[in-house]
Amino acid sequence: MNGPNLNLLGRREPGIYGNAGMDECLENLKVRYPMVDIEYFQSNSEGALIDELHRVGFDAAYAGVVLNAGAYTHTSLAIADAIAAIAVPVVEVHISNIQSREPIRHTSLIAPVCRGSIAGFGLESYRLGIESLL
Repeated sequence: MNGPNLNLLGRREPGIYGNAGMDECLENLKVRYPMVDIEYFQSNSEGALIDELHRVGFDAAYAGVVLNAGAYTHTSLAIADAIAAIAVPVVEVHISNIQSREPIRHTSLIAPVCRGSIAGFGLESYRLGIESLL
């Protein structure tokens, strides 16, 4: 699950986020994990992300959620509350190392309610997120 502006991967600030898009990342993950049913959701809207967390959060068919909340990581108590409220585990991921960026990005409001956090490994962060749920 991806938050705001991550629909622009492959075009947005390639020096930070790389040149590959999410479609390429998802294809690689599906090849690597053929036994896992990988669904993808992206929204620039905080409410839509919360609705999706609620939708999957109590469904036993889901082993967990790999979430890159984008900038909402640093600002959204509502997303943190949604994560805390659901039953499935959530792993926070970031493509860049948020600790090496602007000071406002150093604090994650969602980290305390996530199973764990992975940051700074590019699109490999998504693979590591899946690995942590298996």
